[in-house]
Amino acid sequence: MIDFKGRTAVITGAASGFGLETSRQCAQLGMNIVMADVQADALELAARDVAALGAQVLPYRLDVSKAEQVEALGAATQARFGAPHFVFNNAGVGSGGLVWENSVKDWEWVLGVNLWGVIHGVRVFTPMMLAAAQADPGYVGHIVNTASMAGMVNPPNMGVYNVSKHAVVSLSETLYQDLSLVSEQVHAHVLCPFFVPTGIHQSHRNRPADITDKPTRSQLIGQAMSEKAVSSGKVTAADVARKVIDALRENQFYVFSHPKALGSVQTRLEDVMQVRNPSDPFKDKPEVGAQLRQALRG
Repeated sequence: MIDFKGRTAVITGAASGFGLETSRQCAQLGMNIVMADVQADALELAARDVAALGAQVLPYRLDVSKAEQVEALGAATQARFGAPHFVFNNAGVGSGGLVWENSVKDWEWVLGVNLWGVIHGVRVFTPMMLAAAQADPGYVGHIVNTASMAGMVNPPNMGVYNVSKHAVVSLSETLYQDLSLVSEQVHAHVLCPFFVPTGIHQSHRNRPADITDKPTRSQLIGQAMSEKAVSSGKVTAADVARKVIDALRENQFYVFSHPKALGSVQTRLEDVMQVRNPSDPFKDKPEVGAQLRQALRG
């Protein structure tokens, strides 16, 4: 996609972080924007901000984990702007803690947003985009799914999050291959950010009310460490949004916020290829590993 002007973008998690910054950049490129988010108040402010940049904006409150709500988002998009040209399945929540300490409701919440939200977005919007491509030889569409570097490696004390993001990477790679079988006009991408200040460490603000269990010691430790790492990130959400837009221009599948972090991915793949036990994730920062072990062992 080279000519963005007059095209339409659908962005979930649009009230903050990558979603908001991508919405702003799409507005500056002259796109129509469907901004979807679960937080009504934040969404209203974000939509007003983006509309002030001159974009036609459709704000839409939804919970991406609910199939019928994403289906309604698709219908609203089609009615207002027609088939979108850019779908950014970006909504996500963070979660930490020892993998066996997460409750069923914790699993349902994190997988519901991080994985099922992407599944619903792919399921709803891909047929719309393929139909548009069949009707118009000049149509070009892009689907970007937000995963994480945690979808490429397996950091300890954040198992639920890792599982959700590995699944998104797998889904996205399969989507890329499946689309290549049926179309030259619709493309898939996966975004794998590392630690970027986006507010994801405050995901508990949207934790469902029916999750009444008090956080475990490991979950509190994971939240504190995540907050410290995310808040200290030097790459901004706006930087990552620019990388996403560049990926559309260049039809680049993998989008990494921190390419230097790929060394840990290489180590993991070498572990697999050499059939060796998983490497120590803290080998370059042993003091962090020692701190975590001490905290967990109390």
